[in-house]
Amino acid sequence: MPRILVVDDDAAILKLVSVILSRAGHELRTSSHPVEALDLLQVFTPDLVISDVVMPYMTGLEFLEKVRAHDKLGAMPFILLSSHAERDDVRRGMNLGADDYLPKPFTPQDLTTAVDARLRRAGLTLQGESGMSARALGTAQVVWQGTAVSWVSRKALELFFYLLEHREVTSWEAAEALWPEKDEARASSLFHTTLHRLRRSLSGEAVVSANRRYALSTDLRPDYDVARFELLSAQAEQGSLGLEELRELTGMYGHFLPGADSPWVDEVRARLEQKQLSVLGLAAQAAAQAGRAKDAAQFHQRALAIDPMSELDWQGLSRALDTIGDPRARLAARREAWWAVDLD
Repeated sequence: MPRILVVDDDAAILKLVSVILSRAGHELRTSSHPVEALDLLQVFTPDLVISDVVMPYMTGLEFLEKVRAHDKLGAMPFILLSSHAERDDVRRGMNLGADDYLPKPFTPQDLTTAVDARLRRAGLTLQGESGMSARALGTAQVVWQGTAVSWVSRKALELFFYLLEHREVTSWEAAEALWPEKDEARASSLFHTTLHRLRRSLSGEAVVSANRRYALSTDLRPDYDVARFELLSAQAEQGSLGLEELRELTGMYGHFLPGADSPWVDEVRARLEQKQLSVLGLAAQAAAQAGRAKDAAQFHQRALAIDPMSELDWQGLSRALDTIGDPRARLAARREAWWAVDLD
């Protein structure tokens, strides 16, 4: 997961950049003061720095000079941000060693495109340091070094995600999780066969073992959509995301590992469902506070599609529909679902 330091004295810009890049799968550190950022660089080495130009006490150009003067940071990719995109500033920044210059205001696409370009040139990718991404929400796919992995067996794919979720396990823990209906000898045999197939699908060094415990190699550090969803869900619960960010976060959710039916998969699904319900509740609340009752109704309906027994969502749905004069408010009041009908 590429690491990025963002420096800007504008709290709104810091939050915006953090949301956009965290959602894209990056590890973020932020600072509102360039002097503090220099101290942070003593203990945190990012893969990319993004800095505003106009800041008090020290400009972004002066900050860039100090970063470039540092032996270990001299070649670090550096992007400047400024609402004053004057030619002299651009020229001076580039002469000082800036790699790119992004004028404010910018779109999320502008920012991610600039960041992606710099990371690619530095040999890093959004798939993580190993060039791998793992997708389990609404799909089941692993991409490694730009190519989708062709799995020898479906259970090998499931074992990969089991190891991704549990970090380190014994052979019996994995066998019991993936083949709970088998006796110990048969389950153990199936585990070792599937482990061999997983290694064939990736590489012989993909899974390491020590003291009869197994784990994915530390060289495989994929960008994992479940981890990103849970990270952003935690930020949402802390009140760090606005309505539009909450809307996008709810769209990230999907059925975990479709087609898999092991008990451990059901446990992960239940965990993620609860996080999605929490995010939908926050989104509905934010929409109601913004006077967007139709949006609130949609969030409540989506929550009820997951948990039809949620009394709070039935009440919220009824209230939101009543606010916009939708006759289905009566159905919601009677707890009658009509989910084949959209609210659009």
